[in-house]
Amino acid sequence: MPDIKSLKGKTIFMSGGSRGIGLAIAIRAAQDGANIVIAAKTSEPHPKLPGTIYTAAKEIEEAGGQVLPVICDVRDEANVQAAIDAAVEKFGGIDICVNNASAVSMTNTEHTTMKRYDLMNGVNARGTFMLSKLCLPYLKKSEHAHILNLSPPLDMVAKWFKSHTAYTMAKYGMSMCTLGMAAEFKDYGIGVNSLWPLTPIDTAAIRNILGGDEMAKMSRTVEILSDCAHMMLTKDPREFTGNFVVDEQFMRAEGITDFSKYAPGGDAMLAGDFFVPDAVFDDVPTKVMRGFGNE
Repeated sequence: MPDIKSLKGKTIFMSGGSRGIGLAIAIRAAQDGANIVIAAKTSEPHPKLPGTIYTAAKEIEEAGGQVLPVICDVRDEANVQAAIDAAVEKFGGIDICVNNASAVSMTNTEHTTMKRYDLMNGVNARGTFMLSKLCLPYLKKSEHAHILNLSPPLDMVAKWFKSHTAYTMAKYGMSMCTLGMAAEFKDYGIGVNSLWPLTPIDTAAIRNILGGDEMAKMSRTVEILSDCAHMMLTKDPREFTGNFVVDEQFMRAEGITDFSKYAPGGDAMLAGDFFVPDAVFDDVPTKVMRGFGNE
């Protein structure tokens, strides 16, 4: 099965996606003419965050895709199954599962409530496992099946745990799904991969939780991840699986050399993101400030 150039006609089931990185990935796929299922909780406007599943649906339609917005809590099995059933009824199947929904709390052990711990692990690790599991019967029928997890490389060093153990456990839980399912689903021809940015991405989470406007200036735009995800999802899933992709490193290997359009801060120094191994920073020519999130 060769790589393809377009996602036209492919059905993508995405958790989250009402804003930010997930929405950008959906819009890029919609430009090809893909079918997008946005399964998220945000049906009413949030006081501090932009977008709902309905505003996202409008943007996706305007980009050229067909869309099904579904109110869905990825922690609830019946909720997820109902959303999948609705997707299959509308589009006839599922080709790609994108585990984008994520909960974050950058707190140490002492200051992490068990409610917050359960939320992060329920959305991130458990949600990724469950959505992948429940999509599996339809992915097995697809001729171009991918699972894409928005999760980091498994760099098992203490600096990524010491300040926010619970959050790291939850994100690494997503990555362990990649590691295990890539091997488990290989005979089905399903590609399972993770995607993570080299730098922070300018989203509401960065502006409201992780550093504000100053950190946003040291970040890249969501389009670097949507372009990178598109490159990944058009690859032959039988050959491209089990990879922990860091955006710039992967895109350079694919022949991309100019990343200036993804930097809203112009010549401002970029920050290095959480969880990026030192070897990746050493492998790319972009100069970034290392240490974000591990001090």
